[in-house]
Amino acid sequence: LARRAVVVRALLDPALSAAASRAESASRSERELAENELSGLLGVVDRSALAPALAFELADAEERVVLARRVHNDAVRDTLLQRRRRVVRWLRLSGTAPQPSYFEIAEPTAPSDAVMLTPRPSARVVLTDGAGRVLLFQGFDPARPQEFFWFTVGGGVENGEELRDAAVREAFEETGVKLAPESLIGPVWRRRAVFSFDGETFDAEEWFFYASVDGLSVDTSGFNDVENATVSGYRWWSAEELAATEDAVYPAQLAELLPSLTAEWDGRTRTVR
Repeated sequence: LARRAVVVRALLDPALSAAASRAESASRSERELAENELSGLLGVVDRSALAPALAFELADAEERVVLARRVHNDAVRDTLLQRRRRVVRWLRLSGTAPQPSYFEIAEPTAPSDAVMLTPRPSARVVLTDGAGRVLLFQGFDPARPQEFFWFTVGGGVENGEELRDAAVREAFEETGVKLAPESLIGPVWRRRAVFSFDGETFDAEEWFFYASVDGLSVDTSGFNDVENATVSGYRWWSAEELAATEDAVYPAQLAELLPSLTAEWDGRTRTVR
């Protein structure tokens, strides 16, 4: 990424240079979004107008980013698998090392291809049971089936649909629960993320509502074809279990923020990652 930023500055384009600087100075939680914004700007650069040597350097830097991301995420996956082994946990072989995390930067089909971001507003529901545990689904990207992650109930907002109505519909389709729109609290959180799924790159804006149910028997018969193919299971999680797990969970702050949902909502929509 640092090498790509150096090459970008050599293009002598103020907007690209500013985007490269924003990416380099971004915090870890904002780095993926900033790097993807830079990728989007690079995607519309006319490579034929560049000096051949500079065009080659740019293409080479972009290809190295793609390869490095794959190597990094493979290493994260292998590390997390090792840390789940009983002997590693019993003997505390991981010591005080922090939990590694995946780096979610969009991968174009070819490094020189434009990274087209598809806007995707979505409505999600932090659905808890009587014990305060949250329902999460486990799934994977068909392009990277070895990388599993957990996520909340919810999905994309359809054309002309209100956020609250979309949350109610998604909750019913994915769990079988019929929530009254007025029973949803929020939106309590907002999350912005850029991610790739099955070869397409999305600019996601997620709005989270909160609802509590008791005695829910989850019914996934309303899953669509994509969900049936990519969702591998579900379970209820306590905040303590989320804080202790080394699995990838989205939003990343769920363990930290889950306990506060049981308190009275102050009407503010907070930004989460």
